Amino acid sequence: MQRKLGSDRGLTLRMALTMFLLAVVYLIFVGVLLLMHIGIATIVVVVAVLLAAQYYFADRMVLSALKARMVTPQQYPQLYDIVGRLAQLTGTPMPKLAVVPSQVPNALATGRDPKHAVIVVTTGILNQLDPKELEAVLAHELSHVIHRDVKVMAMAGFFATVASLIVQSGMWFGMFGGFGYGGGGYGRGRSSDQGEGMIVIILVAAVVWAISFVLIRALSRYREYAADRGSAVITQEPSQLASALQKISGSMSRIPSQDLRQVQSANALMIFPAVHAGKGSLAEIFSTHPSLEHRLAKLRELESEISR
Repeated sequence: MQRKLGSDRGLTLRMALTMFLLAVVYLIFVGVLLLMHIGIATIVVVVAVLLAAQYYFADRMVLSALKARMVTPQQYPQLYDIVGRLAQLTGTPMPKLAVVPSQVPNALATGRDPKHAVIVVTTGILNQLDPKELEAVLAHELSHVIHRDVKVMAMAGFFATVASLIVQSGMWFGMFGGFGYGGGGYGRGRSSDQGEGMIVIILVAAVVWAISFVLIRALSRYREYAADRGSAVITQEPSQLASALQKISGSMSRIPSQDLRQVQSANALMIFPAVHAGKGSLAEIFSTHPSLEHRLAKLRELESEISR
């Protein structure tokens, strides 16, 4: 009997709203670039190339950054057995599987759609969780694949990355006298105008990056709730995911900071953040994940719903 996971309406609406707001913000940004007399052809070509690269190669970049290696059923039979059963149960194409040689207990999903999905686990999580807990974690990651939120996060992250690169490039440009201030003689006024234009672009890019940052973080937190719920629906055992999250959280505090930093690049994609933003309401805004306490509370609610 299949247990297909329906679309999460709240997540779908949030993904659509996030992409719409980001599109509006970036259209304004493009307008500013055009006012600064930067050619439309240049903008279109650069953005198209970068966007295509992000869409088609984001998963490879994640795998490369984590030093993950694709594995076979012969190497990890239990892992393939669990994911295979979950994929069959949900009517989802079997994703590729990869393992990261790291003691940090974690997992993530990447790939632009279910047919190109990759579920990644660390050796740490394979060693620390029992089969039921591991199944709950893998169901969580498969939920991300089914919801297609990985693609939206990658696309949204691309916009923020472009704005960040513009800000950083502008700062370096200014540090080395690129804004055109100082000096005299022929061309001084023109150089000054170019400098002022560059400052405007950097300021607008900084605002764009800040707005993107907050929007992406909000979407990231909600998608974790949605995947937690997906895991509960698929396995019918929310308590197993709760137990897994508590084990992962407890292990993180005992792992050297150097090891945590090695997987930090994929922090937003992981089931549990390797590096925390801190505590408090402000830290919550900047966090990629809901707090453990909030996630456990939601899972207890789901446990009550399922047991009725």
